[in-house]
Amino acid sequence: MIRRTLACALAIAGATAFVAAPPARAATALCASHGKRGFKKLSLPADQRKALLRSLTTETIRHGRITTTHTRAKEVQKHVDKMITLGKRGDLHARRQAMAWMYDKQLVHALFDSAAGRYADREGGYTRVLRTMPRAGDNAPMGILELV
Repeated sequence: MIRRTLACALAIAGATAFVAAPPARAATALCASHGKRGFKKLSLPADQRKALLRSLTTETIRHGRITTTHTRAKEVQKHVDKMITLGKRGDLHARRQAMAWMYDKQLVHALFDSAAGRYADREGGYTRVLRTMPRAGDNAPMGILELV
């Protein structure tokens, strides 16, 4: 603050040649991430957003592939990967966590029976999002979320 005030006073007086430049910041300086979130809000209130993500997660695991908007597919991809990771763990706590998120109890049991064998050699990346043609009507970018 004092340096800036002194620099302004000297600049006004016309003695800018004698003012030392402030030290340069390092290229790796950390900046505050104001207003950034770890997820998209999808233009929905929190309860509706959670219900949408839960239902899309359940349907993706049930059918193996869903077609939705690209942004929704990228958001639900995180939750589907987490459910498959819980299925690979296979313990009681993981099963209860999956039951708390997914809507279908029988589907959770099927996931826990098959996930360990199907994804044993994979350390993540259980889903992929493919871009498709924009939706007719509002031209929203569409995508297909599918299990690998």
